[in-house]
Amino acid sequence: MKQFLDFGSENACEKTSFMFLRQELPVRLANIMKEISLLPDNLLRTPSVQLVQSWYDQSLQEILDFKDKNAEDSETIHSFTDTVIKIRNRHNDVIPTMAQGVVEYKESFGIDPVTSQNVQYFLDRFYMSRISIRMLLNQHSLLFGGKIKVNPAHPKHIGSINPNCDVVAVIKDGYENAKTLCDLYYMSSPELVLEEMNVKSPGQLIQVVYVPSHLYHMVFELFKNAMRATMEHNVDRCIYPPVHVHVTLGNEDLTVKMSDRGGGVPVRKIDRLFNYMYSTAPHPRVETSRATPLAGFGYGLPISRLYAQYFQGDLKLYSFEGYGTDAVVYIKALSTESIERLPVYNKSAWKHYKANHEADDWCVPSSEPKDMTTFRTWIHLYLNSGNYNSKLDFCKEEKA
Repeated sequence: MKQFLDFGSENACEKTSFMFLRQELPVRLANIMKEISLLPDNLLRTPSVQLVQSWYDQSLQEILDFKDKNAEDSETIHSFTDTVIKIRNRHNDVIPTMAQGVVEYKESFGIDPVTSQNVQYFLDRFYMSRISIRMLLNQHSLLFGGKIKVNPAHPKHIGSINPNCDVVAVIKDGYENAKTLCDLYYMSSPELVLEEMNVKSPGQLIQVVYVPSHLYHMVFELFKNAMRATMEHNVDRCIYPPVHVHVTLGNEDLTVKMSDRGGGVPVRKIDRLFNYMYSTAPHPRVETSRATPLAGFGYGLPISRLYAQYFQGDLKLYSFEGYGTDAVVYIKALSTESIERLPVYNKSAWKHYKANHEADDWCVPSSEPKDMTTFRTWIHLYLNSGNYNSKLDFCKEEKA
């Protein structure tokens, strides 16, 4: 994060950015394209995944065309900036289109544990790669792509980064927009109770070097989930407990905790909330980029966690079944520790796709409880069959 900031703020040079990106973008594109090719053949054949592949193939080729061009030629540099903007726009719908490909695969071939595990592994890496590539594209296009070098709406931003991101303001913005949606759907919405504590600089605003759009995406998604759960869990009482948000800035971490009274979920379902293959929501048709992002695919939470993890943070859920859920977002307070977390294609990644998944070495409990009446009847019949000399022998063997 500090390098992004220093590069953009101290005599930002379009030529330097061009020379860096023409080397770095092909590496990131090629890494994830290799992993796309390792997906199950039936998934690769779906129209949506083939469309995504075609976008990546075209973008890689367009960047490679600049590999040996003269960096001193201003026309070349301007042309590169135009290409970067074109690539960014081309990839606007990558997330819903890939999600649609997974839907097409599930509808045609069903789902099995091995494929589900591989697709989960791939999509986490694929979407994280997309976040990183988009970060590079945005920085270049925002810094050099317009006639006006300073964004009038956000004059202090360095590209997409705000060196003094007002965390509480972003949270309130996310709440208001989620509240609008909630009011439209339920004709009411929970209030917000917000507390803040700046341990690092007592009495000061809570500010960090961060990408406001990333933080907004996370809190907006969490507010939507918290509000929906609160409204549906308390519908009979018509009294809707507020959503509590606590923001704390320490020496190393910025922590945002969101607590709702929406009834929570059983602990066995927590992991499913981050599973791309699990979503049972009705799936929308992917038609235009103006459609609501991620709507209906159930990708809000897993993508939000990737945004948090991208700069070494995290997003965790702690649920109290019957009461509510705490969602906690961790962000690095220091820009020097906010380092990109990137997937790398290597032998270890290849093995993950190719290795046979062996049986679990821990017992897996049945999803259905045993019918003890049948079990006792079986024991009674077996003991009376004469195959055992005594009940004691039977008990000894059962213990063994």
